[in-house]
Amino acid sequence: FARSFVLIFPVYVLGYLGLSFSWVLIALCGLFWIRRHRGGKSSRLGRALAFLEDEEEAVRLSVSSADLPAWVHFPDTERAEWLNKTVKQMWPFICQFIEKLFRETIEPAVRGANNHLSTFSFTKIDIGHQPLRINGVKVYTENVDKRQIILDLQISFVGNCEIDLEIKRYFCRAGVKSIQIHGTMRVILEPLIGDMPLIGALSLFFLRKPLLEINWTGLTNLLDVPGLNGLSDTIILDIISNYLVLPNRITVPLVSEVQIAQLRFPIPKGVLRIHFIEAQDLEGKDTYLKGIVKGKSDPYGIIRVGNQIFQSKVIKENLNPKWNEVYEALVYEHPGQELEIELFDEDPDKDDFLGSLMIDLIEVEKERLLDEWFTLDEVSKGKLHLKLEWLTLMPTADNLDKVLTSIRADKDQANDGLSSALLILYLDSARNLPSGKKINSNPNPLVLLSVGHKAQESKIRYKTNEPVWEENFTFFVHNPKRQDLEVEVRDEQHQCSLGNFKLPLSQLLESEDLTMHQRFHLSNSGPNSTINMKIALRVLSLEMQARSPDHQHSAQVKRPSLSKDARKSSFKPQVPVSPTPDPNKPVPASPVTDSDKKTDTADKSQPASASPQWPADLSRSSSSLQASSFSCSPSHLSAKEPTPSIASDVSLPMATQELRQRLRQLENGTTLGQSPLGQIQLTIRHSSQRNKLIVVVHSCRNLIAFSEEGSDPYVRMYLLPDKRRSGRRKTHVSKKTLNPVFDQMFDFSVSLPEVQRRTLDVAVKNSGGFLSKDKGLLGKLLIPLASEELAKGWTQWYDLTEDGTRPHGAS
Repeated sequence: FARSFVLIFPVYVLGYLGLSFSWVLIALCGLFWIRRHRGGKSSRLGRALAFLEDEEEAVRLSVSSADLPAWVHFPDTERAEWLNKTVKQMWPFICQFIEKLFRETIEPAVRGANNHLSTFSFTKIDIGHQPLRINGVKVYTENVDKRQIILDLQISFVGNCEIDLEIKRYFCRAGVKSIQIHGTMRVILEPLIGDMPLIGALSLFFLRKPLLEINWTGLTNLLDVPGLNGLSDTIILDIISNYLVLPNRITVPLVSEVQIAQLRFPIPKGVLRIHFIEAQDLEGKDTYLKGIVKGKSDPYGIIRVGNQIFQSKVIKENLNPKWNEVYEALVYEHPGQELEIELFDEDPDKDDFLGSLMIDLIEVEKERLLDEWFTLDEVSKGKLHLKLEWLTLMPTADNLDKVLTSIRADKDQANDGLSSALLILYLDSARNLPSGKKINSNPNPLVLLSVGHKAQESKIRYKTNEPVWEENFTFFVHNPKRQDLEVEVRDEQHQCSLGNFKLPLSQLLESEDLTMHQRFHLSNSGPNSTINMKIALRVLSLEMQARSPDHQHSAQVKRPSLSKDARKSSFKPQVPVSPTPDPNKPVPASPVTDSDKKTDTADKSQPASASPQWPADLSRSSSSLQASSFSCSPSHLSAKEPTPSIASDVSLPMATQELRQRLRQLENGTTLGQSPLGQIQLTIRHSSQRNKLIVVVHSCRNLIAFSEEGSDPYVRMYLLPDKRRSGRRKTHVSKKTLNPVFDQMFDFSVSLPEVQRRTLDVAVKNSGGFLSKDKGLLGKLLIPLASEELAKGWTQWYDLTEDGTRPHGAS
């Protein structure tokens, strides 16, 4: 009776409330979706366990090729059963070490991170009886230093572990019941020495983010819900990346610290400059009338070098797209690293695969410069035009002027365009930091490093005034003669500054080997507060090798080892990209072959009154430490805009390009006024009592119309170099008007000495409504705040420009 009542009563409720039968279908679909998802997860875990227990039986039962160990696919990868037997014998002792690490290191760190976690503890730590398995080992014997040994280990861990934790204060219990992790770990033994133990140090890191799957228990079982499980795994992967994914590494010294000091300060092998130019004869994936009518494609590219990801803009309805974009990527370990490119057709639901390409970076390093058409793999047709430059890191500034001239850095603003140098920084430690806001209390220090508009943050060290970070950072530098490195130590708990200093990069040009290693005194801090850093500058030089006239060069194109479906699920971004310009509208050409031609064409393509390019949103992937979408896997990209290119016309963000095209259309042979994009009225002042910067957005006038009905403008602000989501300020949206009135006040918590080193980034944007394509930039403004009148404040009108350069008051 009860079972029948439970089945019939919901139907009666639906009829009684007059609800649609669609609710029943929605509930059933949701139920079946959750069951299918959980069933698939259990099936994958079962297959993996069966494969580890009986490899021959698993192969005999036709396990898919994607699950087979690497030595099946690659002849230069060897089996290592002796190593697996050794790990199995050592596994109980490895588990003891891991348990000791959790209880003596992780548990105290979590307790000290926050007062609410003071009762945090691990109630059970059982790593399980299934040991880590090494499916294959590859040893590199070519193109490596004679004083090092490089091994790639294909590792696989399918653990039936149980890790339970508890926060007694809140009666909260959670845990993990199983973990799967698969990836390629590189082991470097260097330097080789003539004394025992023959190896100076051991370095461990993943070449790219490993595949991770976790089953939660207790309160965290909510993280297994579809939609949340991918998010939770991504967060944990980001934590792993901060420690173990290239360029981050774990270094275990086997001799004295003096001999391995260089290992803690890794210099990249080189920089790869990628000119992503155009494609031809791509497949048309869009169809109409249920596939009867063939259409075109909306192609875009995903470019990957190690852990660095770049995404091009989308070209609408074009089988021969021209991107003309340029990206720069660091190469730390080129044996084993490749340039991977995939093309996709953007669709509202699921993007279609258009082809892939994989190029060995060793070949690019040998040739130095490649400008070729490459045939796409895994598709029936399609070609891709790339220009690849291998830039050598030079420890002298002898040819710096030549490099600056070749990239036009001697004319433009200091923060725009291609890079002439690479800044490498090793953040060691700090001493005698002040206590912050509360006297006799230790701060939670972190370091904010910035060069121009690019900023990076260190990890937080809790409850100490003598923190030790031991972290590496890299910055691409456009012109080291004009740019500065700004370092600020902040207290994360009280959100206040503990000290800062500014280092002009021109000082590095005068140092021996362009390197400085010393303790820097902090300003606006304690009397003896110092920070210890090692800073090196390397000039990026394209060294062309002498070749015979009949020399034929071609990069070695590798065939992808994964299936198309596996690659799509691993690399394809799951978010739409921002709207792109109409392909029928005129787009200024960006030359990509000769630097002299590039200069002439770029000058002709801009209006005579165009100001130097200074994109506020310019950013570049340089390491996994950067808080940007470039350092995460494309399948978890959080940014909805393509990666900004860094050369010529496409060096500006896409929104700026669209705005310039719209401005050219508005001009249409006529002369525009002094403020073609309109003006914005702002009040800016600093309140010493509240220790805050006050910005009042009053109104805008004479904005451009984004559609026939006008525009839906709003104002967005950042206090550069902070571009975190928490630092963003937005007004409300004014509907269908070109002269909106906002009268809204915003504040930024920042001291007066600090704010005078900042820049206010103001952008007027068009909202366009939900799912609308009429979203974009209406105008931009960059206001340097280094003014003595900031304490008094001022109110005035500012002209809006395409990229925010040269802001000036109109009245």
